Amino acid sequence: MKLAIGYHIQDGPWGGGNNFARSLAEAATARGDHVVFDLADDDIDLILLTDPRAHSPSVSFGPGAILRYLISRNRRAIVVHRINECDERKGTHNMNHLLWRGNYAADHTVFIASWLRDLAVYQKDTASTVILNGGDTRLFHPGSNPSWNGTEPLRFVTHHWGGNRLKGFDVYEALDRMLAEPEWKGRIDFTYIGNLPQGFAFANAHHVTPLSGPPLVKELTRHHAYITGSINEPAGMHHVEGALCGLPLLYRKSGALPEYCASFGFGFNSADEVPALIHRMMSEYSGLRAAMANYQNTAERMSAEYLRLFDSLLADREAVLARRRLWRNPWLVLRNQIPF
Repeated sequence: MKLAIGYHIQDGPWGGGNNFARSLAEAATARGDHVVFDLADDDIDLILLTDPRAHSPSVSFGPGAILRYLISRNRRAIVVHRINECDERKGTHNMNHLLWRGNYAADHTVFIASWLRDLAVYQKDTASTVILNGGDTRLFHPGSNPSWNGTEPLRFVTHHWGGNRLKGFDVYEALDRMLAEPEWKGRIDFTYIGNLPQGFAFANAHHVTPLSGPPLVKELTRHHAYITGSINEPAGMHHVEGALCGLPLLYRKSGALPEYCASFGFGFNSADEVPALIHRMMSEYSGLRAAMANYQNTAERMSAEYLRLFDSLLADREAVLARRRLWRNPWLVLRNQIPF
């Protein structure tokens, strides 16, 4: 199979989409597939659309380029669209429409969490699959990270590339205030890794600038537990990486987080519930820590699911192409040529 992934893989801390593209490319190459990151070749078997925003520095081709490729160069290529964004995530107003419009080019849609299927982000006449994100266990694993001994402060950590307040800053601010309260001072600690909202600073928590690779793992595994307050998270990688490092989870019951985190910690609806859940985590920590060994959202599992899907689509190529109606809406073909 010749696979074209619409992504420019970046070095350094660049977010979950970058980790996904790297993991998939490595898995496909390891089994003998030919991976490219543009549409320069006329014999591509499968095209993966990763983002409709063709002007983004991380995107190597968008839906407009895919449609031109299918129309004028190679109608036999199969197109899969991975949807990993939404307006609900950051309070924006155009992402869902861009996804919906770009999805016109797809023969099959992959959602990175089930809840995204309920949003107006895709052309609902196309087949779809849910494949959960996975982290690289070559990097993200407990290592020699010590379990909490019950007497030292219980150290919480979170990490986000983006500094949008919807990443959970109502929860992180509340935790920051708790660190100074007599009930909690000296009993818990909190580190935030990543970018902060403009003008924001913690009073008591530790802030570490964005990290990736071994330095990120080293910092994560200094801690005992992971917390994420992200609102309407499409899926994310941060909590996956924390879980793979053996850290029990406190997570907001929003977006994809329950699908990824259930059975590996405790969920909350608001920051007011966090203190009681910390008490509960302290009392049940040893059992929670032991359960983390069963966390299965790995890059190996994720990539294998994508490759099985791709193989299935290519094995059924004639039927897929027979269902395709590339000119069913000429206006959308034209509109997708405008990259915004």
